[in-house]
Amino acid sequence: MRISGITIPDEKHLGYSLTAVFGIGRSRALQILKDLKIEAIRSASDLSTDEENAIREKIESFTIEGELKREISSNIKRLKDIQSYRGSRHAKKLPARGQRTKTNARTLKGVKKTMGSGRRKLEKT
Repeated sequence: MRISGITIPDEKHLGYSLTAVFGIGRSRALQILKDLKIEAIRSASDLSTDEENAIREKIESFTIEGELKREISSNIKRLKDIQSYRGSRHAKKLPARGQRTKTNARTLKGVKKTMGSGRRKLEKT
């Protein structure tokens, strides 16, 4: 089964496999299946064509994939343009939600850059 260019895994339960689409998390996937009266433990290969089309329609009614990514990036760009604090944190690639940065924050800051102890070993002559 494919939804907006994404292949939904056949071997997983639908509750989990629908999360392959960017913008559909676990709770939204379960809510979609509940609304359509489809069990979350079924797999994508067990669905009928009508059920597949109903799921596809329901998911495509949300903002997903490329459109959602564009919306998120435009929101971040707006924050940078108005020079808000959050925008400046995004521009510097630092955490924007008040986390500490003296330690941790490795996800955004990248691999640790060690500066050395300041002492150099003497060369043997």
